[in-house]
Amino acid sequence: MLDKKKQAIAFASIKIIDFYLNSIKTDFGLLRRVGESLGVISAKKALKLLICGNLFVSGEHGIFIKENQNKKEIIREIAKNIHQFINSNHKLKNQIDAFLLKDFPLKSLSIANELKKSGYHAFSVEPNMKLEIQEHWVNFNDYLGAVKTKFRVKAKRALTLSKALSIEEVTFQNIDKQLPKMTALYEKVAGNATFDLGLFNLETYRDLKKQFGNNYILKTYWLEDEIVGFVSGIVNEKSLDAHFVGIDYKRNRTHAVYQRMLYDYVEIAIQLKLKTVNFGRTASEIKSSIGAVPENLTMYLRHKKTVKNKILKLFLQRVQPTPFDQKFPFKK
Repeated sequence: MLDKKKQAIAFASIKIIDFYLNSIKTDFGLLRRVGESLGVISAKKALKLLICGNLFVSGEHGIFIKENQNKKEIIREIAKNIHQFINSNHKLKNQIDAFLLKDFPLKSLSIANELKKSGYHAFSVEPNMKLEIQEHWVNFNDYLGAVKTKFRVKAKRALTLSKALSIEEVTFQNIDKQLPKMTALYEKVAGNATFDLGLFNLETYRDLKKQFGNNYILKTYWLEDEIVGFVSGIVNEKSLDAHFVGIDYKRNRTHAVYQRMLYDYVEIAIQLKLKTVNFGRTASEIKSSIGAVPENLTMYLRHKKTVKNKILKLFLQRVQPTPFDQKFPFKK
């Protein structure tokens, strides 16, 4: 988006996907039936969805507005321009069913709520689980010393169970040999997700490692000569943003693979002197046992057709994040 002097003041990242009703798993069974009965979504036909935001990362990554701008006015213009872009393309105009702008945290809602004036409906989604790294944590033992006895015992048990695991850095040079197994493990995790908008192509890791080098974290977990898990993430200024993981669930029971991964994210952030770890959505309860707290996120959705958009509002009123038992591991 340009100002009167033709200088860039904002941009929006968009992607078009096919959204299938069966991507909503059992926890949302009632919503699936309600959505289908109201004619908002169909079990037989994909919903062609234009998304503004990063499909594979939780958080506000779809819109950037330069400082000292009228952000409310700009976000209204962005919504308007997205619709004009679709309407000016005859093929897309006939294909697109709905528009989704995703993942606005609480601090951005005073601006993002301007989208309601353009016919968008707000709804809450699963929170981003976020851990604050304390400045006085010099190493992982400092973190362990900050948690209550119950959670410290749990952490040490996970570290003991996972002691047989060896960890290998994935580099641009050795990634080709590991990608097939990593992909298989990731697909198992993705298959267990209650809600997803698409599968991530792990071949992208090559480009991420090439472009970001050591700022892109990619590690595999081995039990003897077999990969049983992997973690990925990016150093984003003073934050470690966790991306995808892969887990061999059979090994997870005996070797606490996933818990070890979560603690390793914490240790990496401490070593790099970062301020936060963004763990993303899913598995909120176990992440809270590590010390992460929920950062609530809001999405905005609009159906292209006026009547269905009014019905959509009724459907979205029933969409709620899955409740979980928030743990509080840190000492007061």
